[in-house]
Amino acid sequence: MQENTANQALERISQDQLDAMVRLHVRFLDGRLGGRRAMLKNTDISGLTLKDQNLKQANFMGCMMTSMDLSGANFQEASLYACDLSNSNLDNTKFIRADLRGARIESASMEGADLEKADLRVGGLTDGSGGYDSGRAVNFRGANLSGAKLAGSMASQADFSDAIMAGANMSGADLSNAQLEGADLSGADIGGAKFGGANLKSAILTGVSIDDLKRSKVDLDHAITDENIGRSVSDLDEPLANLIEKHKDWVASAGSSGAQLDLSGIDMRFLKTLKQEKMTAIKAMGTKFFGMNMYQVQLQSATLDGSDFRNCDLEESDLRGSSFKEANFSHATLRGSNCSALMFGGGSSTKRFSPCNFTGAKLRYVDWQGGQLKNAVFHGADLSYADLTGADLRGADFTGAILTKTILDEAQTEGAIFDKDESKPVFKLGGHKDDD
Repeated sequence: MQENTANQALERISQDQLDAMVRLHVRFLDGRLGGRRAMLKNTDISGLTLKDQNLKQANFMGCMMTSMDLSGANFQEASLYACDLSNSNLDNTKFIRADLRGARIESASMEGADLEKADLRVGGLTDGSGGYDSGRAVNFRGANLSGAKLAGSMASQADFSDAIMAGANMSGADLSNAQLEGADLSGADIGGAKFGGANLKSAILTGVSIDDLKRSKVDLDHAITDENIGRSVSDLDEPLANLIEKHKDWVASAGSSGAQLDLSGIDMRFLKTLKQEKMTAIKAMGTKFFGMNMYQVQLQSATLDGSDFRNCDLEESDLRGSSFKEANFSHATLRGSNCSALMFGGGSSTKRFSPCNFTGAKLRYVDWQGGQLKNAVFHGADLSYADLTGADLRGADFTGAILTKTILDEAQTEGAIFDKDESKPVFKLGGHKDDD
């Protein structure tokens, strides 16, 4: 196979020719007369766009695809063997079961991309000094690489922060100096992989053998492993069920009987579920809830500062008036959750207004569609790429919050406070509404 280098002249096609090829490919996928599979070999389409196009099962080989807009495109089961996608926009692009062996994706943005079971192994064309690396300087932040094949890939210095890499095959990969902070590597195969100088702070490493990582002296600060972090539920003075019943008595009696439930520092993960549990006014600071089913859980007026809710299902949960300062909710589902304020006290002199407090919380990639967040406090919180479509944000305070590409489509924002100099959130077509 010839080298795809600057010495080899590549055929150049126009945007109109590319669009015509896509139309024929769609006919092919639909089984319509005249359809033809998209096939390009050693072709230069740099700078063109395939944004939101359906290229499932297409075949690109040795193509120059740099600086393209490929965001939202569907390359499921497609081959991009030895293609150069450097500096391209691959945000939210689908590469499910795609063949990306030998591809170059240097300095590309793949935030939100889906590479589930994609093949990113080294192979194919060379650059004169060996195999093409398939990940060097690539931006995989927040991308879904579940089950992806990265075996033997060169991903030195790549950014996998907050990426979902559960079950990925990373054996023999070079991840030297890579950024993996907050990444989910649960069940990943990392045998023989190089992690020297890598940042794995707050990474999820359940089901992963970490002996080699410890010997490599990588940064594992606050990483979640199979070893309990802090106390186990089994270390509680009584069975959790008994403590919950005592807590319910404490709530019902306004503190005159029973005892408040304190789960601070407890690793709750092995329970797997707290679905529809009533845990109003509990204290759980620095508690690990990671990955739990907390559907419709009741956690009103609770103190949950510094707790880990990553990957939790908190859909339709009742979190009114609770404190989540410095908590981590990255990739959690909070659809339809009630995070509005609570009012305590009877007379005007004793009334106390208690909004939900997310000061300093990590809320990256959260699905918060339809959430009730009226008057919530987000001082300094990171809501990058969070989806707040249709949420009630009236009176919410986003002072100092990070809103990089936060989606606020049709959200109610009357009276909400936003910093003028912060990154602008994304309003999709239809805008947002400030009315009641």
